[in-house]
Amino acid sequence: MFAVLKTGGKQYKVQAGDVLRVEKLAADAGDTIQFDEILMLGGDAPVVGAPLVEGAAVKAEVIDQIKGDKLINFVKRRRKHSSKRTKGHRQKLTLVRITEILASGATKSAPKAAAKAAPAADAAASDDLTQLTGVGPAAAKKLAEAGFTSFAQIAALSEDDIAGIEAVKVKPEWVEQAKELAKG
Repeated sequence: MFAVLKTGGKQYKVQAGDVLRVEKLAADAGDTIQFDEILMLGGDAPVVGAPLVEGAAVKAEVIDQIKGDKLINFVKRRRKHSSKRTKGHRQKLTLVRITEILASGATKSAPKAAAKAAPAADAAASDDLTQLTGVGPAAAKKLAEAGFTSFAQIAALSEDDIAGIEAVKVKPEWVEQAKELAKG
């Protein structure tokens, strides 16, 4: 069985046991990574994605972080008193060994799933405190550092609570405005 995967803007045809040099990935030697962008699965019953094959993945083990061969770029301009320039470049690559090809039942990679879930949770628990009159970006940041991220939290403050906050001077009118904004 083989798979065609896409990573780093390139496509690779791989089988279990193959060793690939791909564009640099954020992983250390010995880590297991999963490629989710599978364009085609081949074998007894080939499956071509439109554009990706749903539920398919390729698991690989990172062998090492390496640099590619040196590429020389030489520019010479013809004519009298012309110029020459030589530049070299070594691309950073990741060496991976393909361990298995999953036709179905692949789980979404954890970093992408966690990154999508975290902002949604933060958005539900926090409000834009700069809607309060007199609260700018700096004051909103100080309120967030003090633990106040929603209108409901500010609306629940009593005069004793306001006096106890040292990070930023909370004004009583902020509490009134927060009560109105918390209602809707």
